Amino acid sequence: MSKCRIANKNPYFQYLLKLQYHWRILPSMNQTELVRNRFVQLWGSMGTFWGVSPAAARVYGWLISNKDPETADSIMEGLEMSRGAVSMACRELRDWGLVSLEKVSGTRQASYLPETDLEKAMRNIVAARKRREWDPILEKLREWIPELESERSSDAQVFRDRLKSIESLVGMVDSMAESFLKGGVVQSLGLKVLVAAAGKKSAKRRKS
Repeated sequence: MSKCRIANKNPYFQYLLKLQYHWRILPSMNQTELVRNRFVQLWGSMGTFWGVSPAAARVYGWLISNKDPETADSIMEGLEMSRGAVSMACRELRDWGLVSLEKVSGTRQASYLPETDLEKAMRNIVAARKRREWDPILEKLREWIPELESERSSDAQVFRDRLKSIESLVGMVDSMAESFLKGGVVQSLGLKVLVAAAGKKSAKRRKS
Protein backbone atom coordinates (compact mmCIF):
# COMPACT_ATOMS: atom_id res chain seq x y z
CA MET A 1 0.00 0.00 0.00
CA SER A 2 1.37 3.42 -0.98
CA LYS A 3 2.21 6.08 1.62
CA CYS A 4 -0.42 8.33 0.01
CA ARG A 5 -3.20 5.79 0.61
CA ILE A 6 -2.09 5.22 4.20
CA ALA A 7 -2.11 8.99 4.84
CA ASN A 8 -5.60 9.33 3.35
CA LYS A 9 -6.96 6.78 5.85
CA ASN A 10 -5.27 8.39 8.85
CA PRO A 11 -7.86 10.16 11.09
CA TYR A 12 -5.38 12.89 12.02
CA PHE A 13 -4.68 13.52 8.33
CA GLN A 14 -8.44 13.78 7.68
CA TYR A 15 -8.75 16.24 10.59
CA LEU A 16 -5.97 18.42 9.11
CA LEU A 17 -7.73 18.39 5.74
CA LYS A 18 -10.94 19.63 7.41
CA LEU A 19 -9.05 22.39 9.20
CA GLN A 20 -7.41 23.40 5.95
CA TYR A 21 -10.82 23.56 4.28
CA HIS A 22 -12.28 25.76 7.01
CA TRP A 23 -9.24 28.06 7.05
CA ARG A 24 -9.68 28.47 3.30
CA ILE A 25 -13.46 28.87 3.25
CA LEU A 26 -14.19 30.94 6.39
CA PRO A 27 -12.40 34.15 5.26
CA SER A 28 -14.58 34.17 2.11
CA MET A 29 -17.83 34.04 4.13
CA ASN A 30 -19.87 37.14 4.83
CA GLN A 31 -21.21 37.82 8.33
CA THR A 32 -24.57 36.15 7.62
CA GLU A 33 -22.86 32.95 6.46
CA LEU A 34 -20.54 32.94 9.47
CA VAL A 35 -23.42 33.28 11.93
CA ARG A 36 -25.44 30.68 9.98
CA ASN A 37 -22.54 28.23 10.17
CA ARG A 38 -22.21 28.70 13.95
CA PHE A 39 -25.98 28.50 14.44
CA VAL A 40 -26.22 25.22 12.50
CA GLN A 41 -23.42 23.66 14.59
CA LEU A 42 -25.11 24.78 17.82
CA TRP A 43 -28.53 23.54 16.68
CA GLY A 44 -27.01 20.19 15.76
CA SER A 45 -25.48 19.78 19.21
CA MET A 46 -28.84 20.58 20.85
CA GLY A 47 -30.80 18.01 18.84
CA THR A 48 -30.24 15.12 21.22
CA PHE A 49 -31.89 17.13 24.01
CA TRP A 50 -35.16 16.90 22.07
CA GLY A 51 -34.54 13.36 20.83
CA VAL A 52 -33.68 14.54 17.30
CA SER A 53 -30.52 13.17 15.68
CA PRO A 54 -27.63 15.65 15.27
CA ALA A 55 -27.77 15.35 11.46
CA ALA A 56 -31.51 16.11 11.35
CA ALA A 57 -31.06 18.99 13.79
CA ARG A 58 -28.30 20.48 11.60
CA VAL A 59 -30.53 20.27 8.53
CA TYR A 60 -33.42 21.91 10.41
CA GLY A 61 -31.13 24.65 11.69
CA TRP A 62 -29.83 25.27 8.18
CA LEU A 63 -33.34 25.37 6.71
CA ILE A 64 -34.68 27.89 9.23
CA SER A 65 -31.62 30.08 8.68
CA ASN A 66 -32.55 30.49 4.99
CA LYS A 67 -35.47 32.64 3.90
CA ASP A 68 -36.72 30.24 1.19
CA PRO A 69 -37.44 26.48 1.09
CA GLU A 70 -34.41 24.51 -0.12
CA THR A 71 -33.96 21.41 -2.27
CA ALA A 72 -32.01 18.32 -1.26
CA ASP A 73 -29.19 19.40 -3.62
CA SER A 74 -28.95 22.79 -1.88
CA ILE A 75 -28.86 21.14 1.55
CA MET A 76 -26.14 18.74 0.37
CA GLU A 77 -24.03 21.63 -0.87
CA GLY A 78 -24.71 23.90 2.11
CA LEU A 79 -23.94 21.28 4.78
CA GLU A 80 -21.50 19.06 2.83
CA MET A 81 -23.66 16.01 3.48
CA SER A 82 -24.23 13.01 1.23
CA ARG A 83 -27.54 12.56 -0.58
CA GLY A 84 -28.35 9.56 1.59
CA ALA A 85 -27.67 11.47 4.82
CA VAL A 86 -29.81 14.41 3.68
CA SER A 87 -32.64 12.07 2.65
CA MET A 88 -32.59 10.30 6.05
CA ALA A 89 -32.42 13.60 7.96
CA CYS A 90 -35.33 15.13 6.02
CA ARG A 91 -37.41 11.97 6.45
CA GLU A 92 -36.81 12.17 10.20
CA LEU A 93 -37.76 15.86 10.27
CA ARG A 94 -40.97 15.09 8.39
CA ASP A 95 -41.79 12.40 10.96
CA TRP A 96 -41.30 15.01 13.71
CA GLY A 97 -43.54 17.45 11.84
CA LEU A 98 -40.68 19.94 11.54
CA VAL A 99 -40.51 20.16 7.74
CA SER A 100 -42.97 19.74 4.90
CA LEU A 101 -42.33 18.86 1.26
CA GLU A 102 -43.18 21.25 -1.56
CA LYS A 103 -42.99 20.53 -5.27
CA VAL A 104 -40.85 22.94 -7.27
CA SER A 105 -42.96 24.27 -10.14
CA GLY A 106 -41.82 23.09 -13.57
CA THR A 107 -39.37 20.47 -12.27
CA ARG A 108 -39.41 17.01 -10.71
CA GLN A 109 -37.55 18.35 -7.69
CA ALA A 110 -39.06 19.03 -4.29
CA SER A 111 -38.04 21.59 -1.69
CA TYR A 112 -38.19 21.38 2.08
CA LEU A 113 -40.11 24.02 4.00
CA PRO A 114 -39.24 24.21 7.75
CA GLU A 115 -41.77 24.87 10.49
CA THR A 116 -40.74 28.33 11.69
CA ASP A 117 -43.49 28.79 14.29
CA LEU A 118 -41.57 27.95 17.49
CA GLU A 119 -44.68 27.05 19.48
CA LYS A 120 -45.99 24.71 16.79
CA ALA A 121 -42.56 23.10 16.35
CA MET A 122 -42.34 22.43 20.10
CA ARG A 123 -45.84 20.96 20.14
CA ASN A 124 -44.97 18.65 17.25
CA ILE A 125 -41.87 17.40 19.09
CA VAL A 126 -43.74 16.88 22.36
CA ALA A 127 -46.59 15.06 20.56
CA ALA A 128 -44.15 12.75 18.78
CA ARG A 129 -42.18 11.96 21.96
CA LYS A 130 -45.39 11.34 23.89
CA ARG A 131 -46.59 8.91 21.21
CA ARG A 132 -43.25 7.12 20.93
CA GLU A 133 -42.11 7.04 24.56
CA TRP A 134 -44.53 8.02 27.33
CA ASP A 135 -47.71 6.35 25.98
CA PRO A 136 -46.08 2.88 25.59
CA ILE A 137 -44.45 3.14 29.07
CA LEU A 138 -47.75 4.06 30.74
CA GLU A 139 -49.62 1.35 28.87
CA LYS A 140 -47.21 -1.34 30.11
CA LEU A 141 -47.05 -0.03 33.70
CA ARG A 142 -50.85 0.07 33.94
CA GLU A 143 -50.94 -3.49 32.66
CA TRP A 144 -48.28 -4.85 35.06
CA ILE A 145 -49.34 -3.16 38.33
CA PRO A 146 -52.74 -4.99 38.57
CA GLU A 147 -50.98 -8.27 37.77
CA LEU A 148 -48.91 -7.86 40.96
CA GLU A 149 -51.90 -7.04 43.17
CA SER A 150 -52.66 -10.72 43.84
CA GLU A 151 -49.06 -11.46 44.82
CA ARG A 152 -48.55 -11.43 48.60
CA SER A 153 -44.77 -11.79 48.82
CA SER A 154 -42.76 -8.85 50.15
CA ASP A 155 -40.70 -8.89 46.97
CA ALA A 156 -43.84 -8.45 44.83
CA GLN A 157 -45.14 -5.66 47.09
CA VAL A 158 -41.88 -3.70 46.90
CA PHE A 159 -41.75 -4.16 43.12
CA ARG A 160 -45.41 -3.08 42.76
CA ASP A 161 -44.87 0.04 44.91
CA ARG A 162 -41.86 1.02 42.79
CA LEU A 163 -43.83 0.52 39.59
CA LYS A 164 -46.59 2.72 41.05
CA SER A 165 -44.05 5.44 41.80
CA ILE A 166 -42.76 5.29 38.25
CA GLU A 167 -46.32 5.31 36.90
CA SER A 168 -47.16 8.39 39.01
CA LEU A 169 -44.10 10.27 37.76
CA VAL A 170 -44.57 9.36 34.10
CA GLY A 171 -48.30 10.06 34.46
CA MET A 172 -47.56 13.55 35.78
CA VAL A 173 -45.22 14.26 32.84
CA ASP A 174 -47.83 12.85 30.46
CA SER A 175 -50.53 15.11 31.96
CA MET A 176 -48.25 18.12 31.54
CA ALA A 177 -47.64 17.12 27.93
CA GLU A 178 -51.41 16.77 27.36
CA SER A 179 -51.99 20.20 28.86
CA PHE A 180 -49.25 21.70 26.70
CA LEU A 181 -50.62 20.09 23.53
CA LYS A 182 -54.17 21.30 24.28
CA GLY A 183 -53.02 24.83 25.11
CA GLY A 184 -53.11 24.84 28.91
CA VAL A 185 -50.99 27.37 30.75
CA VAL A 186 -48.77 27.99 27.72
CA GLN A 187 -51.71 29.16 25.65
CA SER A 188 -52.99 31.52 28.36
CA LEU A 189 -49.54 32.98 28.91
CA GLY A 190 -48.46 32.73 25.30
CA LEU A 191 -45.17 31.07 24.41
CA LYS A 192 -44.38 33.92 22.05
CA VAL A 193 -44.75 36.38 24.96
CA LEU A 194 -42.36 34.30 27.07
CA VAL A 195 -39.87 34.13 24.20
CA ALA A 196 -40.17 37.88 23.62
CA ALA A 197 -39.50 38.51 27.33
CA ALA A 198 -36.44 36.28 27.17
CA GLY A 199 -35.30 38.20 24.10
CA LYS A 200 -35.58 41.52 25.96
CA LYS A 201 -33.47 40.14 28.81
CA SER A 202 -30.84 38.97 26.33
CA ALA A 203 -30.80 42.40 24.68
CA LYS A 204 -30.23 44.05 28.08
CA ARG A 205 -27.31 41.69 28.79
CA ARG A 206 -25.73 42.54 25.43
CA LYS A 207 -25.98 46.27 26.17
CA SER A 208 -24.53 45.97 29.68
